[in-house]
Amino acid sequence: MAEKSCDLVVIGSGPGGYVAAIRASQLGMKTIIVERDALGGVCLNWGCIPTKALLRTAEVYTNMKHAADFGLKAEGIGFDLDAVVKRSRGVSAQMEKGVGFLMKKNKIEVVKGTARLEKGSTAPLVKVKTDKGEETIKAKHVILATGARARTIPQAGLEPDGKFIWTAKEAMVPDVMPKKLLVIGSGAIGIEFASFYNALGADTTVVEMVDRILPAEDAEISKFAERQFKKQGMKILTSASVEKLDKGKDAVTATIKTKDGKTETVEADRVILAIGITGNTEDLGLEDLGVKVDRGHVTVNEWLETGVKGLYAIGDLVGAPWLAHKASHEGVLCVEKIAGVKDLHPMKVTNIPGCTYSNPQVASVGLTEAKAKEQGYKVKVGHFPFMGNGKAVALGEAEGMVKTVFDEKTGELLGAHMIGAEVTELIQGFGLARSMEGTEEDLMHAIFPHPTLSEMMHEATLDAYGRVVHV
Repeated sequence: MAEKSCDLVVIGSGPGGYVAAIRASQLGMKTIIVERDALGGVCLNWGCIPTKALLRTAEVYTNMKHAADFGLKAEGIGFDLDAVVKRSRGVSAQMEKGVGFLMKKNKIEVVKGTARLEKGSTAPLVKVKTDKGEETIKAKHVILATGARARTIPQAGLEPDGKFIWTAKEAMVPDVMPKKLLVIGSGAIGIEFASFYNALGADTTVVEMVDRILPAEDAEISKFAERQFKKQGMKILTSASVEKLDKGKDAVTATIKTKDGKTETVEADRVILAIGITGNTEDLGLEDLGVKVDRGHVTVNEWLETGVKGLYAIGDLVGAPWLAHKASHEGVLCVEKIAGVKDLHPMKVTNIPGCTYSNPQVASVGLTEAKAKEQGYKVKVGHFPFMGNGKAVALGEAEGMVKTVFDEKTGELLGAHMIGAEVTELIQGFGLARSMEGTEEDLMHAIFPHPTLSEMMHEATLDAYGRVVHV
């Protein structure tokens, strides 16, 4: 049995794990990262990156179908599903190689294998099963970054089978293009896949248990999104639940209870389960160490400490929001806390932007209007439509909205919510304002370049204070 020692072991190489390892190396720690699969984790290989490649294809395809709107001619428009998937997989493979390069550049040793923790003196021992046997790694500190997987429904007939009933992973590498698709769940994952397949021609139905799609978003944004998706041909059932799935020879029949208590059936070639995720906590030895796991996620404090000496956890493993950039930030924060970096501040969840890369895109940061009011704020709310922005009209993307929520008393930006073209790029402007504790005066006095979509951020701020210009 081989034995190694280091300052830090990171278990998992997703956007939380590999970023934590790089920051540790920068701070002079001898670091080993353990990964049982491909470098980059689910996000890079089976999540964020490949889905964005698929959605880019859908965006280009949609634009091609509207070529005449731009004075262009495009005939015989179609797609090759195998080539679409191949491009997506190629993008992931390229990025995975990039993570490997970063590991070498930062002198981080990568151990390929499955890790399990055992009690140690200063931190848990890490036992790794590799294709060459078992290795033991002694470290001063261990960070768990094992990520999460798709949550499934523990009900007969609703379990994914890889053929008719897909999780996100199967939906990224489809064997066929469904003529009819049922998506269960309307969070970011469900809506992104619904948007992709709908754009490529699938007759798409989305079922959501609560009373609106994208339930984490501001209610106005959800309502706007639903209108746009329905315009594109999607069928959306809210306050509804899938009671059972009956698999036939070539299709699935779903029995759906609607909001009025009645039932209806929907037939689909394929079903995508998109009802959330659960942490990869199994077979790590957490129970023996006394690590607390709550509803599939490891419990940690504000510094990502598990309560077990020398053991930390970050990313999707510790719960919502399940976002790659949140995991990366946690990785850096955790490592810097370990290293004794001064003037650290715990992560503020309301400063984390959320993005959905559907068509139209959706992005937000901070409190929704309803949440702000629930917390006792008296608010000033601003809106600005894409139709009033010259760049949006020139792009042929005049459907959208920017919404701002300010504290009437202090002028603090409490939240910002957007729907429309490229809002996933715009949102970080409001993210910076939140992080820097910006007020309405800061945003009003900022000079936004013209013509840009970003001008709508300025106008939505002005609107909250009765000073909007272009509507």
